[in-house]
Amino acid sequence: MNRSDLVSVLASRFPELGSSDVDTAVKTIVDAIGDTLVRGERVEIRGFGSFNVAIRPSRASRNPKTGAAVTVPPKAAPRFKPGQQLRERVDGKWSDSAGHPSNRA
Repeated sequence: MNRSDLVSVLASRFPELGSSDVDTAVKTIVDAIGDTLVRGERVEIRGFGSFNVAIRPSRASRNPKTGAAVTVPPKAAPRFKPGQQLRERVDGKWSDSAGHPSNRA
């Protein structure tokens, strides 16, 4: 599902809202989560999961072409950890082995 799919689903569930209103709401939510992560803060949506920023420290590496030693600078990366309710819903969906993607032909 991409953003436009999400907007379509929400617009169909809430017919009193126009699709432009739903699009604005989705954009506002995504922007708020992004802005909060940029500030280094954590976002928690109960029943869904939490977003935070993990800092990867600098490390020594090698240039694969020349073999020369290089230092990779530290990086900040967004992380998502699903909440218990989401994990249980997904696990319940795949609890029958016939429906699990790895068991499909």
